[in-house]
Amino acid sequence: MKKGYFGIHGGQFIPETLMNTIIELEHAYNHYKKDKDFCSELEYLLNHYANRPSLLYLAKKMSKNLGGAKIYLKREDLNHTGSHKINNVLGQTLLAKKMGKTRVIAETGAGQHGVATATAAALMNMKCEIFMGEEDIKRQALNVYRMKLLGAKVNCVKSGTATLKDAVSATLREWSARMNDTHYVLGSVMGPHPFPSIVRDFQAVISKEIKHQMLSLESKLPDMVIACVGGGSNAIGAFYHFLEDKQVELVGCEAAGKGIEYNNTAATITTGKLGIFHGMKSYFCQDEFGQIAPVHCISAGLDYPGIGPEHANLYDIKRAKYVAINDEEAIEAFEYLSRTEGIIPAIESAHALAYAIKVAPKMKDKIIVVNLSGRGDKDCAAIARYKGEEIYE
Repeated sequence: MKKGYFGIHGGQFIPETLMNTIIELEHAYNHYKKDKDFCSELEYLLNHYANRPSLLYLAKKMSKNLGGAKIYLKREDLNHTGSHKINNVLGQTLLAKKMGKTRVIAETGAGQHGVATATAAALMNMKCEIFMGEEDIKRQALNVYRMKLLGAKVNCVKSGTATLKDAVSATLREWSARMNDTHYVLGSVMGPHPFPSIVRDFQAVISKEIKHQMLSLESKLPDMVIACVGGGSNAIGAFYHFLEDKQVELVGCEAAGKGIEYNNTAATITTGKLGIFHGMKSYFCQDEFGQIAPVHCISAGLDYPGIGPEHANLYDIKRAKYVAINDEEAIEAFEYLSRTEGIIPAIESAHALAYAIKVAPKMKDKIIVVNLSGRGDKDCAAIARYKGEEIYE
């Protein structure tokens, strides 16, 4: 593999002003990922602060109700801060501290990455600023308050569609203006090299644990692993240690919004084309002129017009498949798991659950693992409004 590339995807398409900082980050990461003290400190934080290993939960009622596969849920929603985001954030913030940085910045969509970054910054006594689209601030008011409570400054991004892609752009601009004391804690497996590899490595703890837990519980590997995909961090985390196990089917679930027949969708693999954006070459939702197209879905965390380069390559080589799940299917899955297992999933995770609900009845005597990437407290008010229910605030 060419350095920084996954097949034809990846690279470093960044302004010259950022290049020295990116090189510094790559050298620091390559050093510290082999450093015993760094690895021990990170492992301690994951186990004693973030609540790892996360539970692999057999959803008995769901499995029985669907009448096919045995379904396990990888409970990343039980992590401290409520999602998988803490895995990567603890790693990157610790790395930034080792590099002598005193300030971290981050983009956020659903707010979970912002909350995790604010949490780690508070823990490690670092300054923190979060960039969040105006539309997402409205959708995720609870997480905005959580970030502020943790000591972070939340910057409202009003440009463009005022969603995740614009938050990423704003964070990159801020980083370009203040690199000496600041690290950009990028939240997904996207952006210029080495970010896709760094985030992947920190999130790979998910599949490492699933593999160990499955062999312990079932003495075999799962037949299918399913995860939702926006930029793709929870999915690559759930897939990574199964990439060489060809018998394990890997499925990423994209957000189709109202449906792929409409232009306003976030299903990148299904509808996108090859392009360059946010420092990387990958697949992106584009208009007829090759410009990044506006995207929409009910999930702020999946509302991104591209996909990480490693996912793009996994699609190209047919190692993973990517399916589109629309808003209605995700909401039905959100309600289904809540009422069947007493677990309220993040609306992002509900996209993966929706696909499991579709395929499980046809997979008799098979095992499915769904990566439950986050909890759904943050989504309850927005979904109630979507359904026209009265909300008392």
